[in-house]
Amino acid sequence: MMQLSFSPSMRSLTISSSNGFADLMKIKIAARHFSYRTLFHAILILAFLLPFVFILTAVVTLESVPNCSSSLGCLGRRWGPSFLGRVDASERLVRDLYMILNDVNTAAIPNNLQLPDSFSQLVLEMKNNQYDARTFALMLRATMEKFEREVRESKFAELMNKHFAATSIPKGIHCLSLRLTDEYSSNVHARVQLPSPELLPLLSDNSYHHFILSTDNVLAASVVVASAVQSSLKPEKIVFHVITDKKTYSAMHSWFALNPVSPAIIEVKGIHQFDWLMKENIPVLEAVENNRGVRTYYHGNHIAGAKLDDTTPRMFASKLQWKSPKYISLLNHLRIYIPELFPNLDKVVFLDDDVVIQRDLSPLWELDLGGKVNGAVETCRGEDDWVMSKHFKNYFNFSNPLIGKHLDPDECAWAYGMNIFDLRAWRKTDIRDIYEYWLKENLKSNMTMWKLGTLPPALIAFRGHIHPIDPSWHMLGLGYQIKTDVESVKKAAVIHYNGQSKPWLQIGFDHLRPFWSKYVNHSNDFVRSCRILES
Repeated sequence: MMQLSFSPSMRSLTISSSNGFADLMKIKIAARHFSYRTLFHAILILAFLLPFVFILTAVVTLESVPNCSSSLGCLGRRWGPSFLGRVDASERLVRDLYMILNDVNTAAIPNNLQLPDSFSQLVLEMKNNQYDARTFALMLRATMEKFEREVRESKFAELMNKHFAATSIPKGIHCLSLRLTDEYSSNVHARVQLPSPELLPLLSDNSYHHFILSTDNVLAASVVVASAVQSSLKPEKIVFHVITDKKTYSAMHSWFALNPVSPAIIEVKGIHQFDWLMKENIPVLEAVENNRGVRTYYHGNHIAGAKLDDTTPRMFASKLQWKSPKYISLLNHLRIYIPELFPNLDKVVFLDDDVVIQRDLSPLWELDLGGKVNGAVETCRGEDDWVMSKHFKNYFNFSNPLIGKHLDPDECAWAYGMNIFDLRAWRKTDIRDIYEYWLKENLKSNMTMWKLGTLPPALIAFRGHIHPIDPSWHMLGLGYQIKTDVESVKKAAVIHYNGQSKPWLQIGFDHLRPFWSKYVNHSNDFVRSCRILES
């Protein structure tokens, strides 16, 4: 190892080997004209500053280079301007662009401005016409607003098309009804008495479990009945009372005559076959069906007068849901007359035609309603906005003096679709009279108290008569919410496709349809020939 040493006088420098035997070199140093301590400090300072001088020099050099090929070079490009106290060009560009955009945000857009149809066309026009930055920003704003209007109009058109799809009859179901009606007139087996004469006494036997279904949809009725029978632990105790209108009666009777669900018992009756309905004057229901204002509201032009500029697509969708023609159907209002239509029954379960039964419902007949009339799932206990967070304020117009005086906007709502009714308790109340009174008042007010069908007057009429049941008995919203949790669907006793997206429609949700379609009788000749669920 080489060693370096100064003499004590600091006038000679000796370089020797590490073993100390020989001096390899001895250098004489001239007389000092400055302090060596000063020289030492100067060297230290230069050693510290030189790397920074090198880095800054490199940064200045690299500023003119369009790309950097190393991490050190990129770092210099990025941080150099800051070290040198200069603003990066990209930062300056962003700041200037923001100022221009802020300026044109409130500027008036010329009426004769020709807008491009795409972003690439906008760039091309900018290049060809040599737009300045402000003109480009103004064109960009006008183009974006144009596209926003078109997207909004498309969304409203989509909602209208969905409404029409939801309120129309699919050709497969229409075909099925026509084929079954023809079968009723030509096939004696399709006209066989339901139920057979020896089973007639069971229609009023309260030891059986009586279900009531009111519908004009043959396919939907077949699914409700089949799912209830197949899910029951005691199918031999089931009695189904299917109510339909006069035009659908032949088809409905044919289906259940040709497709028995034994050991369950099926009764099919048309509205025209109920003596009570024929003898009793029901002017309110006739008014609902025949009132011109009502028919215009449900069947008229839903776009005219809708003030789309002042509403959101979600609000518009909700309004369209309220305008389903089913809400003025006599079949939909019949549930309020169940005690009169079935005078010998004590307890029944009422079902809508868009439900599927997945679990045995026998325990509902053992449920103690505590003297209440209606066992129902409350819909104010959930977190979602569409189904399970409903209060009276979601259904009624509380600016109406009569509504504001008699109702509480925060009162909890409940659901139709699967209800256990104690008819003995019901017959001791004035529920029917209250229902009809409020229906009349709403018609007098030109339907300004509420818009949505049969539930609002029922919410009023059944006040104080509701017994809340566990939500697992009745899961709602499968016709509203595409994000419905499939695992929750599997666990529910009854699933309800309330909403526009019915499972028998093309607009139904594909991942939720199998829970319904598995109960369709695909082996039936009429179902196959009418291509049910294929078109």
